[in-house]
Amino acid sequence: MTTLLILAVLIFAAAVLYSSVGHAGASGYLAAMAFMNVAPATMRPTALVLNLIVATLATIRFGRAGLYSHGLLWPFAIASVPMAFVGGAVQLPGHWYKTLVGLVLLVAAVRLLIELRPMDSRQVHRPPLVPAILSGAVIGLLSGLTGTGGGIFLSPLLLFTGWAETRETGGVSAAFILVNSAAGLAGNLTIVQALPSEIVWWVPAAFVGGLLGSELGARRIATRTFRQLLAAVLVVAGLKLIFAP
Repeated sequence: MTTLLILAVLIFAAAVLYSSVGHAGASGYLAAMAFMNVAPATMRPTALVLNLIVATLATIRFGRAGLYSHGLLWPFAIASVPMAFVGGAVQLPGHWYKTLVGLVLLVAAVRLLIELRPMDSRQVHRPPLVPAILSGAVIGLLSGLTGTGGGIFLSPLLLFTGWAETRETGGVSAAFILVNSAAGLAGNLTIVQALPSEIVWWVPAAFVGGLLGSELGARRIATRTFRQLLAAVLVVAGLKLIFAP
């Protein structure tokens, strides 16, 4: 019971933080489950289900705030969705899955620690079609393989290249994560059988956290300190997954 409560609190915290910046929290959920020694076969479907919940909330909230662009989303999603479906159908051996997820968590930590300079003062231009489609395909495959929505890769790409404004990135990332998580889950519906009964504790935690975080994000509440703390957690969890026997 104590373990369930601790994991529910960690999932709630991840949902609040990630949804505040337009993400759904998959890497945070994976980190929490890694800390609590959840079986690898359980981690991916659980992260995808929680992702669907929080990404839906974030997409609605950011969309209502006018921070979503369909024209920016579709060039990435048109390739990422089928590739996420393919990635979801691939069952990696436990060791390889843990290593890949560990690397994704480390990438997520770097993404959270990087000080992205404000984009509002820079000229923003829409991405060329071919690079956007190719980027979406790679991100989609990774999201399906690992049980993440791909937002941790899309957000920094959009910001570094100047393809989106800072706040617009949150809305586009939320929708991107939503469609990729759904495709990854649909790619292998049999993994739903691996969902633990304890998920009835974690779904409400993610739902409430997603509601709170997406509201904070729409109101432009700063989350710098929380990002730095979460980055430290992601680093520890990532290293634990990669190097633990």
